[in-house]
Amino acid sequence: MKLDLTPDELLSTTRAVRKRLDLTKPVEREVLEECLQLAQQAPTASYAQNWHFVVVTDAEKRAAIGEIWRDVAYPYLERGGPREGQGARIEDAVVHLAEHIHEVPVHVIPCVLGRYEGKPNALVSSMFASIIPAAWSFMLAARSRGLGTVWTSFHLMHEREVAEIVGIPHFIGGQKRSSPGSSSLPVFDPATGQQTSSVPVASASEVDEAVALAVAAQPAWAATTLAQRAEIFFRFRELLTRNADELAQAVTREHG
Repeated sequence: MKLDLTPDELLSTTRAVRKRLDLTKPVEREVLEECLQLAQQAPTASYAQNWHFVVVTDAEKRAAIGEIWRDVAYPYLERGGPREGQGARIEDAVVHLAEHIHEVPVHVIPCVLGRYEGKPNALVSSMFASIIPAAWSFMLAARSRGLGTVWTSFHLMHEREVAEIVGIPHFIGGQKRSSPGSSSLPVFDPATGQQTSSVPVASASEVDEAVALAVAAQPAWAATTLAQRAEIFFRFRELLTRNADELAQAVTREHG
């Protein structure tokens, strides 16, 4: 259902909805896809669009994320002493969301490729200036379709744990794919012996599909001109150069 809202009405009435979320209202996949497609129209730095949305509907995963969210929310609310006025109302709404966040039917998690710790402010600002407009566009699209949303970031205090819950998807044929099982392999830093991350294990059928798609793509690649290939590789070189420090740190963590 699309609401009859003018652009000004849409912008001025899209609010953080915590207490009035309809937790029993089903959210259709088609509606989510429409909102995500509109989010992709948001401006992005260098046309890179190096971000994705992870959509979580599984009840057990939502519950696990909710536990992590509460572990951060409650200590945060305890800081600063009693609140009054608007602060008290917001605190009450946050407590309500904490008690029911696992019941929210869809969790949409914006994700950015790469790490930005220690990077120049210009790169960090371009990253936030890309993902936040996309997330806001998603929220506006949801509002126009009668869905309430709320922006929250408590889970980022435990981003690795959340990443393991939702699973890092494989990319097959340019599309994200999550393995049907939850099997994963740990990645250790050989210098310290500490586990730094985990990677999902692809099934035999997923490997076969990836190989088949690669074979199918080969004729089109073979037909490209030298100039077209050079353009692609120069773009690849640009990405390698831009992320050289991050890649070097990742290789060092994995190989010592």
